[in-house]
Amino acid sequence: MFFNKGKNSFVAGCAAMLLVSACSVDPKIVPVLPANDIREVIPDGWPQPVYRFERNPLGEKGFILGRELFYDPLLSKDNTISCGSCHQQFVAFAHADHDVSHGILGRLGTRNAPALFNLTWHPSFMHDGGVNHIENQPLAPVENPLEMDEKIGNVINKLQASAKYRRLFNDAFGSEEVTYQRFAQAFAQFMGMLYSYNSKYDIVMRKEGTASFSDEEQRGYNLFRAKCATCHKEPLFSDFSYHNNGLPVKPSVNDSGRAHITLNPADLYKFKTPSLRNIALTKPYMHDGRFETLEQCLNHYNGGVTNPVNLDPQLQGGIPLSAQDKQDLIAFLKTLTDYKLLFDKKFADPNGQ
Repeated sequence: MFFNKGKNSFVAGCAAMLLVSACSVDPKIVPVLPANDIREVIPDGWPQPVYRFERNPLGEKGFILGRELFYDPLLSKDNTISCGSCHQQFVAFAHADHDVSHGILGRLGTRNAPALFNLTWHPSFMHDGGVNHIENQPLAPVENPLEMDEKIGNVINKLQASAKYRRLFNDAFGSEEVTYQRFAQAFAQFMGMLYSYNSKYDIVMRKEGTASFSDEEQRGYNLFRAKCATCHKEPLFSDFSYHNNGLPVKPSVNDSGRAHITLNPADLYKFKTPSLRNIALTKPYMHDGRFETLEQCLNHYNGGVTNPVNLDPQLQGGIPLSAQDKQDLIAFLKTLTDYKLLFDKKFADPNGQ
């Protein structure tokens, strides 16, 4: 009897274990992302970048730390919003289908989250140029009350209290100490590697293989060079300057643009020229995300320029475009999409979210 009772107990125990195992959810498998080919790139024919890595030597460990920080909601006050929340890889690190940025507790910002790439060439950041150094850029969304609403000192303390981050900082910098300088340098290593120079346009310009524009794309390129290239200068497709492009001012926001930083009336309603690279993916458009399509953007320049205050002289009278012109221009703009950037796994969320 004793033996049979033990046997029955053993069988019952096994059955219970199998039942629990059958009902449990398999643990999430997070793949190890690559961190390869971490090096500064200056494509042939491009200007020298503004930011160089002499004082912030690039390396796999620094890049990995920066990637972890970019995707970690720990940077926000309630640990819910990361940089990656508003800068999504599949749309060239813009915010898909959101006119303005979304912050903690459902708060809405006042401006569209810009796409992120080729950042080492930028002399300033944000739509109004309020940040003038790539290493200081993360501070703005972290402390913006409509975005992450946190204090950088609290972020540093949270990181220092994390065994994971003490290990990552030690790997990257040789000690577990978390400082703002190290935080900023790691961010710059990740963001600085978001290069975009492998679109169809680039392949055609480099004369690789038999690559060429279609007739429609070539007509669009010719139109672009004649009508758009002054502000959207090749090869970066921005002059990184500030212009009033004639958008009607939204009374509910009355965003003063560059004048918000300089307090100079001559800068009223001027905003930084965005790069047109990857533009087919980064809707909605303009600093406040008011346009959903590229055709709406071209319609604005064709006949919607209405704000005369500090209007860019080149936009007096708008930019006349026929229906065919707009179709050709859009065909060319689509050649600026860099699929390598969109699908490079080393830029993906390391938590697999």
